Amino acid sequence: MLIFGSLLFLVIAKGLFYTRFMNFIILPFNNKYIFMYNKKEKLLNWFHIFFTIFMISNFSLFVFLSWRTFFQPEYTSYPFIFPIILGGLLLFLLVKIFLQLGNGFIFNANKVISDLIFKKLSYLNHSGIIMLLANIILCYIAKDSKIVIYTSASLIILINGIGWVTTVKNHQKFITNNFFYFILYLCALEIAPFIIVASYLTD
Repeated sequence: MLIFGSLLFLVIAKGLFYTRFMNFIILPFNNKYIFMYNKKEKLLNWFHIFFTIFMISNFSLFVFLSWRTFFQPEYTSYPFIFPIILGGLLLFLLVKIFLQLGNGFIFNANKVISDLIFKKLSYLNHSGIIMLLANIILCYIAKDSKIVIYTSASLIILINGIGWVTTVKNHQKFITNNFFYFILYLCALEIAPFIIVASYLTD
């Protein structure tokens, strides 16, 4: 049901925004999508919202399937683990975006920060397609396959890595002029949240 529901959002996005969808599909290989749609209301438009819901749904399912594969817990021991994963990812994403927007407001760099969020979230949303394919394989073809998980995770990291490199390259002048603040932003809002989450999960 979750896979079908996420596919529904994908189909709606393609049906209502076909040209934008076709540009979005080739995003890791051609950043035409970024230049065409990096305008006002870039975060609050239906195409972006549909794809973000699609990504969060598949990201949550991918994390759940990976957790089940590596730890092989009894289902009765953790009956509500998936809603916790889904809610945790959604909360993490929303808090991170609001903190980044607040950072842009404080340092009078709203446009640049919103550009950064749009570009990073676009690449993250695109990696949701990899998550969908991985979820289908893990559910119906190769259940509990660690090779599929490692391969999918590598592709997800690669796509988002391309996004990061492209984003930094496009804002190279701004970063150079505000290098100290960029390092603070990187440590406080990009690296620290993942360290905190990883430390919590390890404990």
